[in-house]
Amino acid sequence: MPRIENDIKLDFKDVLLRPKRSTLKSRSEVDLMRSFTFRNSKGSYRGIPIIAANMDTVGTFEMAVTLHQVL
Repeated sequence: MPRIENDIKLDFKDVLLRPKRSTLKSRSEVDLMRSFTFRNSKGSYRGIPIIAANMDTVGTFEMAVTLHQVL
């Protein structure tokens, strides 16, 4: 039996995203490098995190192989 959800649903038209103030003068000053430490393996990663979108036409195995080769 389907469940009916009566919660309020928000759309992009309903939410205002306000930009955060920054002290940067130019986009070229942005540092994209991030460090992650994985909780279970204690391994770490330092780099620019790039992932493919979880969509049928983008999140394919071919895209994963291509991203792996590029990075």
